[in-house]
Amino acid sequence: MGDVEIRPPRPEEYAAAGEVTVQAYDVDGHLAGDVGYDAELRDVARRAERAEVLVAVDAAGEVLGTVAVVRPGSEYAEISRPGELEFRMLAVAPSARGRGIGEALTRAVLDRARALGLRKVVLSSLDTMYSAHRLYERLGFVRLAERDWRPFPHISLIAYQVDV
Repeated sequence: MGDVEIRPPRPEEYAAAGEVTVQAYDVDGHLAGDVGYDAELRDVARRAERAEVLVAVDAAGEVLGTVAVVRPGSEYAEISRPGELEFRMLAVAPSARGRGIGEALTRAVLDRARALGLRKVVLSSLDTMYSAHRLYERLGFVRLAERDWRPFPHISLIAYQVDV
């Protein structure tokens, strides 16, 4: 991972970050039953205006992954409460998987929460995102079943939290 930098994206990287996000969700079948979510995943410029976005970029400048860091009560917040930081739309380019990019982005979110003096990080994940669940659990996240929810009848999101 020494050749990968985690940082906010530059405006000229927004399109690439959006494509990485859509590809990551699509290749795993998470856009099957889509209700227009691909357009939201693609719109990194809008996310960057309303949340904190991070990207993982290699030495050649290629965007390998991205995540949105969200404060409670903000437009992108789903389950966070005061004193918590939330993250959404964690995505790693299919060609970059297995390199620790998802873990590095998640750890950057945890570091951000600590820097902000927040005590917990929370997230919602599709119930079928098994590899993501393994990553979260390996990093100490535990299920937060009381915040599980359904944005649409055919989409189940399960919640996780970790103390930081």
